[in-house]
Formats: sequence, C-alpha cells, structure tokens
Amino acid sequence: MAGAWLLLGVLASPSPLLAQAAGYRLDPVHTRVLFGVSHAGFSTALGTVSGSTGMLVFDPDDWSSARLQVEVPLARADMGDARWNRAVLAGNMLDTARFPTASFVSSRIEQADPTHARVCGTLTLHGVARDQCLDVTFNQLRRDPVPPFRRTAGFSATATLKRSDFGIDAWKSMIGDEVELRIEVEAVRDGDVLDTIDAHPAPEAIPVPPPTDDSAPAPPDESEPTPPPEPGTVDKPS
Repeated sequence: MAGAWLLLGVLASPSPLLAQAAGYRLDPVHTRVLFGVSHAGFSTALGTVSGSTGMLVFDPDDWSSARLQVEVPLARADMGDARWNRAVLAGNMLDTARFPTASFVSSRIEQADPTHARVCGTLTLHGVARDQCLDVTFNQLRRDPVPPFRRTAGFSATATLKRSDFGIDAWKSMIGDEVELRIEVEAVRDGDVLDTIDAHPAPEAIPVPPPTDDSAPAPPDESEPTPPPEPGTVDKPS
C-alpha cells in the first residue's frame, strides 16, 4: 500500500522525469539579438535587434525532439546612432526594404549535456539561405513570478557568421566580415504551437550572389543614406 501511495505522489507532482515536449511562443519583449562587427579594427561596433517572434517545441529531458522557428525584424536594428542605423539598413548592406526579416528554422540538435546543445538549421539572411549552428544554453523552465504567471523557458545562444556568405560585402575596408551574435530568448507556453510549427518548413539553400569588387568599398547609390564616417573622423556639432 505504501508503494501505491508513493507512485500516486510521483504522478501528481511536477517531476522533471515526466516532462514532455510542449509548445512555446517567443516573447518579443524579452527576446533580443546582439551583434558585433569590427569597425576598421579600432573597436567592435555593437547593435541590437528587438521584437523577434517565433515558435519552439521543447522537452528539457529530450532535446532531440526540440524544434525552433524564429523571425528577426532586421528593420529594427539599432546601432545607437541614427546615421549608422540608416547606413546599415541601406540597399548595399542589409537592404531591409527588400529583405525586412531574417529567419532561422532548426533541423538538428546536438546535445552536449542537460543544459547545453548545438542547434543547427537554416538561416535565411539578405535573401540567402545557409546552414548555421547556434551554441545554446538552457537557463531554466518555470512559471514567471509576475502575473499572469505564465510558464516560461529561457535560453542564451551564441554564433558566428560571415556577412559575405550572405552577399553582404560592402565597405570591406571599414567593416569586418565576421559577425558575432549573442541571443537572449524567453518563450512562453502556448499549446497552439504544436499544431502550427510544422507548417513552416526550412527553406532550401540558394546560391550566394557574386561578390563585389574587393579593391574598395562600393559607394552607396545617391538615393541611399550617406555611409558612416571614416575611422578617426568625428562630426562637429552645428
């Protein structure tokens, strides 16, 4: 009889041993992408993108069943300066008029331990789809202590990519090719995700546009914003 009561107690308790894959929706307020790129070797220019949306299927006891789909609104990229923002979003860089979002759709998970995994999939950026992996840390899964007390999963991730791999190759003498990413994610439990996430398969990889002349940065079109000032120059107040 004692064994039966013990079994009933285990079944009634929220034991992690009984966890199952559940659907979550990214919280755009608490999800942010930080990117860093060399500014002519003088420093690492930092920018952020807020407002990302997406869906996640996750079981903390079985990462092999995890699936992730994310859309990042690149038009919200913020470099901390209006002039830099216009230059980064212009047609010879991110070209957000034609490619307003970047997306990532996972295809495989390589778990290292209970809180770390390599999540790989298709990153689509600037109209180019390529394989990309994220090094992900699982922070915690519990109810948010603030009303409405939603069940929330938190993650941190890092990755490195080359912008030229996605056809973004202007200003090579001024802006580094390698881009470092840090991503902070909170995802809220949403039962509808399980029924909809498979409706968005990963896109097929497409060829990268041919690179531009490496001898000098391509000047922007007259219709585009003026590029950022050259290293060592400072705008004087009017």
